[in-house]
Amino acid sequence: FTPVCTTELGFTAKLKPEFDKRGVKVLGLSVDKLEDHAGWAKDIEETQGTALNFPLLADTDGSVARKYDMIHPNADNSLTL
Repeated sequence: FTPVCTTELGFTAKLKPEFDKRGVKVLGLSVDKLEDHAGWAKDIEETQGTALNFPLLADTDGSVARKYDMIHPNADNSLTL
């Protein structure tokens, strides 16, 4: 896994009660396949001691990520984002 992704997702899961207090809904977006998310969730629990406690959407074609400028337009799909 890309450590940044699982680290950020795990940290956000730990902070979710703070988001809840403020009436904020947490939502994750991944350009990887839905099948990969189960492995990420397991890794987060094992390495960070917290469960993935918010929805994680699979944007496999990257259309949502591109609409919100989350991926550099010159990014190489063969490299880790």
